[in-house]
Amino acid sequence: MHESRLFKILYYLLEKGQATAPELASKFEVSVRTIYRDIDVMSSAGIPVYAAAGRDGGIKLYDDFIISKALLSESDIQDIFIGLQSLSAAQYSDHEGTLEKLGALFKKTNTDWIEIDFSRWGACVQKEHEIFSLLKISVLKRQEIVFCYYNSRGEVSERRCRPIKLLYKDRSWYLFGFCCKRNDYRLFRVSRMRSLKLTEVMFDEIPHDNLNILPLPEDMEVLNEIELRFPLDMGHRVLDIFSEEAIIQNDQQFIVKASLPRNEWLYEMLLSFGENVEIVRPISLKEEIIERCEKALNHHKGAES
Repeated sequence: MHESRLFKILYYLLEKGQATAPELASKFEVSVRTIYRDIDVMSSAGIPVYAAAGRDGGIKLYDDFIISKALLSESDIQDIFIGLQSLSAAQYSDHEGTLEKLGALFKKTNTDWIEIDFSRWGACVQKEHEIFSLLKISVLKRQEIVFCYYNSRGEVSERRCRPIKLLYKDRSWYLFGFCCKRNDYRLFRVSRMRSLKLTEVMFDEIPHDNLNILPLPEDMEVLNEIELRFPLDMGHRVLDIFSEEAIIQNDQQFIVKASLPRNEWLYEMLLSFGENVEIVRPISLKEEIIERCEKALNHHKGAES
């Protein structure tokens, strides 16, 4: 644990530039005296770390310090390569040159083991790459963007946003940032953004460590205990949608028992199965689906007449 803490302190200083002893003590849950002992051990090991007094003082590393590759274990090196290979395979970042340089440094040749394509079926890949390139620039350079956004209620509005990070959740990309129109943090689904443009407006770094970027389902909607049944030939879709813990399979069918919010996603998902789903409970959910089916049927019958 002691050696692990020393490396964590080193990486923390490399990332932050400097830190106070109380700050490090709080982060690593030890006493200030222990932190100073750790600094002495690191200094004795040849790491150029020092403590500066004064108002702007703290524990620092010399500016020209870099980590020797000897400090990285084989597992550390593999983790670095996995991260870079995943980014390169995703095709939204230019990491091939970095991979080649690190491969030569660490004598690694297997740098092409994964390929990922996040673009949607039928989408213009080049257009989506352009969107992600703009979002990457806006996040890294802290540059405001403007775009037209279609929300889940079908409303369209112009938005100005200070992007913080991109997220991938449940087969969809999202942008988390500060929405100037709403004067609050918002999560935007990238596929619903149109006419995306970079502005000339720059902004300061926005602290977001304590923000719930992806709210839990119970924070968004009231959860309902739902039981569904599917024929065995729907197994591929059942496994796509529901977690393993929610699925029971027998010789005749899949039984799904889950706590889910009653929202448009649930209705659309159930309707997409057509006759290949049985809603066991709650009865009110079954009645809602019947009503929606009748409305759709009447709509299409009316269109034919």
